[in-house]
Amino acid sequence: MSAKRIIDLFAGCGGMSLGFEMAGFQTVLAVEKDDWAAETYQFNRQNANIFVGDITEIKEPKKQFNLQNISGIIGGPPCQGFSVSGFRDPKDPRNSLFMDYMRFVEDFKPNFFIMENVPGILSSKTKNKEWVKALICKVAKNCGYNVEILQLNAADYGVPQARNRVFFIGIRDDFPFYPDYLIPQKITENNQISLWDAISDLPQIEAGQGEDNSDYAKTIQNEYQKWARKNSNKVHNHISMKHTQRLIERFKCIGWGQSLADVPQEHMQRQRGNAEKISGKVYSQNNMRPYPNRPSPTLPACFQSNFIHPFLNRNFTAREGARLQSFPDNYIFKGKRTTMSWEKNLSQFQQIGNAVPPLLAKALALMVTNYFELIKDFENNRNNLENIYIEHDDIQLKLFA
Repeated sequence: MSAKRIIDLFAGCGGMSLGFEMAGFQTVLAVEKDDWAAETYQFNRQNANIFVGDITEIKEPKKQFNLQNISGIIGGPPCQGFSVSGFRDPKDPRNSLFMDYMRFVEDFKPNFFIMENVPGILSSKTKNKEWVKALICKVAKNCGYNVEILQLNAADYGVPQARNRVFFIGIRDDFPFYPDYLIPQKITENNQISLWDAISDLPQIEAGQGEDNSDYAKTIQNEYQKWARKNSNKVHNHISMKHTQRLIERFKCIGWGQSLADVPQEHMQRQRGNAEKISGKVYSQNNMRPYPNRPSPTLPACFQSNFIHPFLNRNFTAREGARLQSFPDNYIFKGKRTTMSWEKNLSQFQQIGNAVPPLLAKALALMVTNYFELIKDFENNRNNLENIYIEHDDIQLKLFA
């Protein structure tokens, strides 16, 4: 693990890479299909080596990229086919993209891999009625890896968001395999960071206001804000969406923990093309106003229209979403803020909502580093494993280092 060189597949805007980089890893290759997400990734890394294109067209990864000494492969194949919020179609071609991920693993033979996905993957089956999680483990075993499956809540790792995600952690089978030691140390389990802790120092702009480059509104209020503002003198990507007066009046009726489902009839959502009729479809997260004193609910890719600011009558800005995902303020997002349904590229909101929270990725990266240090010590002293583990367990994860 001395090299600590990683490849990030389905890299998106770079949240998982960033977390590993915070823990001392070097991302030597990123693969991302979307032009705007790749632009964000590149913009925030001066010397990034990013392949912008379809991973299915990379037939011989090691030969094409000529990279050596790869310690790990990270990334999350698109999860829509597995998500409980989607149709979970076993024929969805996105469900097979993890095979392209594993093709990289088999070719480069890194010490470890970490594959991220949504919890729905644990109850998903292929078109042949095989459990997807069992298939992933079987493919990994055939490639020479033992696998541990973890389900983690980002709020336990310093992220101001209750976000549950699944991680398949593969360890090459010529290393000892101790699944009990492949669990990141929780650091905010009993003291989670709230939504308001995360965003209260940002400019309190109204609907339609804001700038791409503005001053901070307040002094630093807490340790999370101190960490987020490190190396940043300005607030970026903090522009509020324009709302109609009718929508603002609806927002005024929604209290903490409430949503569109709780508004009086006169403020309910109307059918498209017919403002006289009420839409029959109401979802619990449509126009939800989260509690300010709790971690944010999970940010989906479309979070710009899901949630309302806890105190203002508007949706979140991209920067507020980035704070809730634990991106530092000097991480700037490129591409359009929002897109129409027919536009193919990922907007700033979609890039942020799709990302692995960097602080959660950092916790995983530190766990992997500690694991390989532990098994190295174990190999040197097989009779003293318990004491060795206790010694390593005393190494505290420094959230804001």
